[in-house]
Amino acid sequence: MISRAAIGALFAGIASTQLCLAADPRYPDWPCAQAKVPEISLAAVWAGPPLGDAEEKWKNDPKVSALVEKAAARKTPLDDAQKVITEFLSAPGTDKIPTGKLLFAGLFEQLNAERSSVMGGLERVTRKQRQAADKIRTDTIALQALQDVTPPDQPKIEELGNQLVWETRIFEDRRRVVKFVCDVPTAIDQRLFALGRTIQQEIE
Repeated sequence: MISRAAIGALFAGIASTQLCLAADPRYPDWPCAQAKVPEISLAAVWAGPPLGDAEEKWKNDPKVSALVEKAAARKTPLDDAQKVITEFLSAPGTDKIPTGKLLFAGLFEQLNAERSSVMGGLERVTRKQRQAADKIRTDTIALQALQDVTPPDQPKIEELGNQLVWETRIFEDRRRVVKFVCDVPTAIDQRLFALGRTIQQEIE
């Protein structure tokens, strides 16, 4: 049976988490300690020549598109991505500047989209967490009420206590996942900056 001390701990844990859910009032569903920056600024990650129409044309080059997919993927180690980019741009007959611009335009679009998807997922989970916290709070109050009844309805207490344990476990599992995923947008920023720098070094 879940104890009164455990109930108190549940309230404290849920309250603490709720306080962390909206650190920035502009983004009430943003759960991370890191500030939310909705989009990567091109100027923050690219100091090369203006991209011009490369932003529209990069998908028309199959080789560039394939390399964008490979280099953008987080499963590709950053060192490997930088290596294939260097080899691609330094290949004989490659017109480095326009090809480098196409490549970076693709990476910028791809990684920005991935970043937006991750951030949207974090905010969806936050909304679920808020609903879950409300449900845990309601069930905790109901359990306290059952425990105060004389004589206690032990089967109902056990059932609701087990339900609370399960709800809390899911809540805490999600909280741990959110904490891990909060680092992903920053990692994407850093990857894009590093790949952009590699391209710039090759085309300068």
